[in-house]
Amino acid sequence: MAEEVGATPPAASFDYELYVGDPGQFKTVVATPSKASPWIDPASLKLKHRIGRGPFGDVWLATHHQSADDFDEYHEVAVKMLHPIKEDHMQKFLDNFEALFLKFRQLPGVCWLHGISVISGKICVAIKFYEGSVGDRMARLKGGKLPLPDVLRYGIELAEGIQALHATGVLVLNLKPTNFLLNEHDQAILGDIGIPYLLRGIPLPNSDLNIRLGTPNYMAPEQWEPEVRGPITFETDSWGFGCSIVEMFTGVQPWFGRSAEEIYHSVVMKQEKPHLPSGLPPAVENVVSGCFEYDMRNRPLVSKRVEKEKVDQRRGFTFTSDLSVTPFKDSQNAVYNDGEWLGLGSRILPEKSNAREYSTWFLSKDHLQVGDIVRSRTSPNSWKPQNMIVAEGNVVGVEKDTDKDGFVLVRVHGIHNPLRVNVSTLERVTSGLAVGDWVRLTKENKKHSPTGILHSIQRDGSVAVGVIGLDALWRGHSSELQMVEPYHVGQFVRLKADVLSPRFDWPHKGGGAWETGRISRVLPNGCLVVRFPGRFVFKDENSIFLADPAEVERVSFDTCTGVVGKYQHIEDFHWAVRPLAIAVGVFTSVKLGLFAGKNVGARLKKGRKTQMHGDGHAEDGPTAGGNSAWLPAPVANILFREGAPTATARPSDLLPVCCCHRLPDLSPLPLFRLLLPPLLQLPVLLPFTPLRRQHRLPGLPPIPPSSPPPSPTLPPYPLS
Repeated sequence: MAEEVGATPPAASFDYELYVGDPGQFKTVVATPSKASPWIDPASLKLKHRIGRGPFGDVWLATHHQSADDFDEYHEVAVKMLHPIKEDHMQKFLDNFEALFLKFRQLPGVCWLHGISVISGKICVAIKFYEGSVGDRMARLKGGKLPLPDVLRYGIELAEGIQALHATGVLVLNLKPTNFLLNEHDQAILGDIGIPYLLRGIPLPNSDLNIRLGTPNYMAPEQWEPEVRGPITFETDSWGFGCSIVEMFTGVQPWFGRSAEEIYHSVVMKQEKPHLPSGLPPAVENVVSGCFEYDMRNRPLVSKRVEKEKVDQRRGFTFTSDLSVTPFKDSQNAVYNDGEWLGLGSRILPEKSNAREYSTWFLSKDHLQVGDIVRSRTSPNSWKPQNMIVAEGNVVGVEKDTDKDGFVLVRVHGIHNPLRVNVSTLERVTSGLAVGDWVRLTKENKKHSPTGILHSIQRDGSVAVGVIGLDALWRGHSSELQMVEPYHVGQFVRLKADVLSPRFDWPHKGGGAWETGRISRVLPNGCLVVRFPGRFVFKDENSIFLADPAEVERVSFDTCTGVVGKYQHIEDFHWAVRPLAIAVGVFTSVKLGLFAGKNVGARLKKGRKTQMHGDGHAEDGPTAGGNSAWLPAPVANILFREGAPTATARPSDLLPVCCCHRLPDLSPLPLFRLLLPPLLQLPVLLPFTPLRRQHRLPGLPPIPPSSPPPSPTLPPYPLS
């Protein structure tokens, strides 16, 4: 959540009276100090040798010659020579640096700036030369790790430098022990003035640096592809701060020995965190653990917060350190004895608050005041209706400490007495909006998505929104926003029909329509991480896709029309639904085929009994010579394609092999002809096994011993 920052006050001016000619005539003149120029003549910089190398350039030891009419000075400086960039982009960086130069010079805990120059087409930033760094000291120690008191002291000093730089609106984005310089008093000084932040939006010669801002081992998830997985905020530096504390305490670099691609896969895709060492004071461990939250909104701030209620007589406002620095100060006098920490002066904050899915750090960034409109806080990843104790109310009383799980009195319409409610269960509402709401920008821009998530809203209506396409927060006024329906984890979405060229790749169905996927994660800028459980993917095939919320629509049983559409949505839940449906269909078809065969067999059995009953009267009856009259017409046509059999054959000799008569020379083809039509209705081809002579269909009675065997001289059934 963005915080208010105070601008660095300008240098004080003073008045004096100027004597003009007449002793009684004076003129009042206002004098202001001369404005220092950030530009350094390239001829006054003499490079000696290279002393370091980083992802954005090289560091050289140089001599800066300053001369005037009344002085001539030589300063030993460290020159950060950046990689070459195009001339038009170079001017953008120089303009940004010039606007911040005087502010940088007044920051405590930040390296002293001499100025900027251009040598051989490369931007050179000259700073005061410091004899060593925290990283150099670690390299000289056995095991490479620092004592706990030094880790805590350096952590406090670095936090103050980060706070000062954040007060100018600049992020460091490159926090690591080798960038923590040591002055003559062994104090840690921030040696990077946010060069990666000033290079945002400027194409660099190294294509890898265009998609990441910083050194891979110390980068937060949103620093990788910040326009897609961002935005980068003050909390982004908290990740690098936590990595640096862990390295100073253990002597091992986070993700040591891994390539940039492997670190990306671990941090961004698998959401892994650096391993926390044992032995840290509990309060410090809680801070460092909070620095590694995947969502930057749940991390502690390493920045200063303006408290306008407490007015400093000298400057008009005061800065108070955020909670992330307090545990370091309170733990300096702690002693680890027999498995317990003694002398801890601060209360250990829980890592998770009572409100689900919100960290204590997230809840501590906003402070309720009397007169605020509030409502009950809801879970960010639940689309089901939730019970709200306070649908909307006004704060009429605040307890003294609302930062530490305090309470406020809320007056709700329809309830006579105010309710005493825990602050962690409430969120402030301004202009109908609260932090975490989904909003849409009224003025659309093709460079970024119009839909995003609200990160902060001040009481004056100023807002900060995270949107896809911007590496930093979009800032404006609440009047420029419209509230929209939120997206949640677990919802099904697909691209809209009118989207022809989406911002991100999206799979198609077999017929060319867009696939339907399920939201597995929502990034802080509103970017949707979507999986497709209805697609069977192979090992090397991508199974995770990204989506712009402005380009997708929600899919549910209510939005699917017709039985076919609802069944297709069932297939979206898992790829095994279709094979299972096919298997059920095949099984049902087989059961129906067997049922039909059993009925036909029963009819044949009934016909056999009928013809055996009239066997003794066949020659004298009117049916003599009509040997197929005992069968129904359809069955007779199936069994005897070529017409009625010869007159010498008896009806008992015309039974197929399935009727339990032992006919050694008869073919099973008539049975196949009988069952062929229902078999053709099956979705798969069933294997056919010829019947043997001795086989009998189940359910038929055995042949009686007195039954005479059929004549072997009868001709076989026709095969065609």
